Amino acid sequence: MTNSTSTQSNSQYSLAKILGIWALAAVPMGILGWVVHPALAAKSDPLGSGVIRVNVLTVGLIWQFVLAMIIVHREEGDLRWETIRRRLRLNTTRDPKTGEPRRRLWLWVVPLVIGVFLKDMVLSSGLVDFWVSIFPFFAAPPGYDAGAILGSAEIQAQLIGAWWFLGLFVVNAVFNTILGEELLFRGALLPKMNGVFGKWDWVANGVLFGVYHLHQPWGMLRSIIGGVFLWAFPAKRFRSTWMSIILHSLQSVYFTFLILGIVLGLA
Repeated sequence: MTNSTSTQSNSQYSLAKILGIWALAAVPMGILGWVVHPALAAKSDPLGSGVIRVNVLTVGLIWQFVLAMIIVHREEGDLRWETIRRRLRLNTTRDPKTGEPRRRLWLWVVPLVIGVFLKDMVLSSGLVDFWVSIFPFFAAPPGYDAGAILGSAEIQAQLIGAWWFLGLFVVNAVFNTILGEELLFRGALLPKMNGVFGKWDWVANGVLFGVYHLHQPWGMLRSIIGGVFLWAFPAKRFRSTWMSIILHSLQSVYFTFLILGIVLGLA
């Protein structure tokens, strides 16, 4: 690796660059969610509209993975696994004080899982209701909220035996909480934000992650809280993007089993 490439790799981002990368993730998702999806789903029933929405948003999540790879290649000069692993902090947890690898720090996943459970299962609907009460124009239109669609008895009946829908969701989930949002926000962005935000870079990262959800603004407050305390903070403190990937992916695992139950007719 050349000295110039190494210097670029170790340098911190400017505020303009941080916001530019944020926009490259957020704007396409907003366009897909509010322009492409309605145009394609204009005459669809709720299930058809929901499937189209999953498809178009998956395109945006795949783009985030591609964007993360572009960033790595431009800064490091190659896309070898060792390069990707190092740049995106896909390593074991490290001691916050010494920076030494400490596998026992994975035990912090246990209390953090409780936090994820409280956010998603206890506080989620209340946070959305509170947010929408402040900004009523952020309320989810019919056919836009996946939870509401899956909660419909009529749609659940249509999904019995629909293995294709489970497969579609799994692809979406992989690019959502593993290859897309986490690699970009916690892997590519978070390590480069200290130069602008100092010790509060994890807070800024979580807030940016929350407001990135232009495609589903009704959940922004919920996403900010999760982004700050459950995804960015553990990734920052333990210097491992795997920590946030694991925690963020819990919701994907939950919805995968939920949809599996619906497909099997067990819901």
